[in-house]
Amino acid sequence: MKALVAVKRVVDYNVKVRVKTDGSDVDIGNVKMSMNPFDEIAVEEAVRLKEAGKISEIVAISMGEKKCEDTLRTALAMGADRAIHVETDESLSPLTVAKLLKAVAEKEQPSLYLLGKQAIDDDANQTAQMLAALLNAPQGTFAAKVELNDNEVIVTREIDGGTETLALNLPAVLSSDLRLNEPRFVKLPNLMAAKKKPLEKTNPEQLGVAVENRLQTVKYAEPKTRQAGEKVASVAELVAKLKAAKAI
Repeated sequence: MKALVAVKRVVDYNVKVRVKTDGSDVDIGNVKMSMNPFDEIAVEEAVRLKEAGKISEIVAISMGEKKCEDTLRTALAMGADRAIHVETDESLSPLTVAKLLKAVAEKEQPSLYLLGKQAIDDDANQTAQMLAALLNAPQGTFAAKVELNDNEVIVTREIDGGTETLALNLPAVLSSDLRLNEPRFVKLPNLMAAKKKPLEKTNPEQLGVAVENRLQTVKYAEPKTRQAGEKVASVAELVAKLKAAKAI
């Protein structure tokens, strides 16, 4: 059984993102980049399923500029068997990414698709759902627990009222939530060994997918600074201020 895991290169979650002075984009010059945390969880889950004997091969895939190779090497160091880099300098919308994943899937024919539920740069939370629609495959989003059998996958997913358990026929598309697992620490020897694992190069043209971004960014802006809170001397004063603000 083969698993296809999508990973994205984003600004590291520990970095405070700043907007360019002209508001045209986010300033990522000399900024630390890393694998999207939700994608890292997806890779870890695939590796655990392989260690449990449920999966025989893990293929990691990423799309973007040449530097995405670093993200793929991290996935390989975590335990992926090989990687595919769809190289392009164009900005990719969630729908385009889903179409590219579908094109790769037609060649690879995986039984399981694992993605992060969202990327921390655009927070779109759309690619997994769009991929499932394009493949006409069942989907289990916000996965908090995954049990893989021969012909189906049991997914416990996070919902507003608690959790929901689904039984999905394979092939299926899953998107990982934070509670699914805790990714392992990648050691230096594994990073060195990952350099010897195969990394295939392709591009949207070879896959027959037109890169068409229908999203237009008008302006980037940092959130407004929060005003400091105000202390009150008594409950009566608090109630009076809330009434004055028409909060109660």
